[in-house]
Amino acid sequence: MSAILKAPLPRFRPMQSEDLDRVAEIERQVYEFPWSRGIFGDCLRVGYSCWVMQLDGAIAGYGVVSSGAGEAHILNLCIAPEYQHQGYGRRLLNRLLDLARWYHARSVFLEVRPSNHRAIKMYETLGFACVGRRPNYYPAQQGREDALIMVLKREADDPGEPPDDRSRSR
Repeated sequence: MSAILKAPLPRFRPMQSEDLDRVAEIERQVYEFPWSRGIFGDCLRVGYSCWVMQLDGAIAGYGVVSSGAGEAHILNLCIAPEYQHQGYGRRLLNRLLDLARWYHARSVFLEVRPSNHRAIKMYETLGFACVGRRPNYYPAQQGREDALIMVLKREADDPGEPPDDRSRSR
């Protein structure tokens, strides 16, 4: 008899102030130039759509989206190192895209480092296209790095059910 182990299903819920220490910890583990705990707190205070992804009760990733005027902007998307390369980034991104649709965004924008080939490939497979470049956008060890501006255009559609803490990614 052989057992087939399945990856745990993620649970998505709104980020809360109690999550900020863990979110900032993941951010420091993943990024060389991380957002501070205060930046995430500011995102919560100004009303951005901030979500965490939990696996077996532990925060394994998070995303931040701003939306308005028919557009959404994915400001941050991050998966903890121990959960990377298992499809969770795609699941979280799909969840953020569901949120953007709920907020009637016809265009979803994001920036990505040109050196982040894995992320670019994932975005492209989901329909994002590069539409521009922001020079010297990101801090880097040797000065600054540009950002690629990517966009996903969506048809107008029914946003479906409002997001809640029981929602699961596709």
